[in-house]
Amino acid sequence: MRKAQVFEFFRRLAETDPAPETELQFSNSYQLLVAVVLSAQATDAGVNRATRALFQKVKTPSQMVALGEAGLKEHIKTIGLFNTKAKNVIALSEKLVAEHGGAVPHTREALMALPGVGRKTANVVLNCAFGAETFAVDTHIFRLGNRTGLAPGKTPEAIEARLEKIVPQPFRRHAHHWLILHGRYVCKARKPECWRCEVAELCGYRAKTAPPPGAGLPTSLERAP
Repeated sequence: MRKAQVFEFFRRLAETDPAPETELQFSNSYQLLVAVVLSAQATDAGVNRATRALFQKVKTPSQMVALGEAGLKEHIKTIGLFNTKAKNVIALSEKLVAEHGGAVPHTREALMALPGVGRKTANVVLNCAFGAETFAVDTHIFRLGNRTGLAPGKTPEAIEARLEKIVPQPFRRHAHHWLILHGRYVCKARKPECWRCEVAELCGYRAKTAPPPGAGLPTSLERAP
């Protein structure tokens, strides 16, 4: 995409949803960190169901350590890979207490030094908790970046680097949320709903889909029930 097309791409997404947010539910930066770690290979809705009762009891790393691995597993056993995730959450909580005074660090390097925290998780926390202009490339953004031609790349790191280069102000703060939500609800994996996409004519995807019979024209970020 040319520079003007990239600007228009994000302008349209922003017009539809001016202040996008993560769909994970949390009340502080520590709970956000835990939720993002738990969300790997799981849906946000599934994580929210599992953490609803957990986050009423646990708001700090110290409280998580006190709960213990077995207690945590009871809350998150409906989430995929819950055994490994429980071990990582307890370990990262212990490290936050021991090395950061119980606070979530503000740098990517420090976050990625925590057990179970990769670059994508660190980028989400930096963006959602601290307002950093980061680009967390998940499966939706990876697909959308390549399908549309916005930010093609063979790896998440390559797509992140491309987004870092091309996304203009004033869209950098919320860019990854717009792309995630667009990929989740419109530019879907199996069959993109091009017929209700406000950026369709800017997109390089050739096999545009037609609307099903009797379909209305909902806004592009309308959430699934």
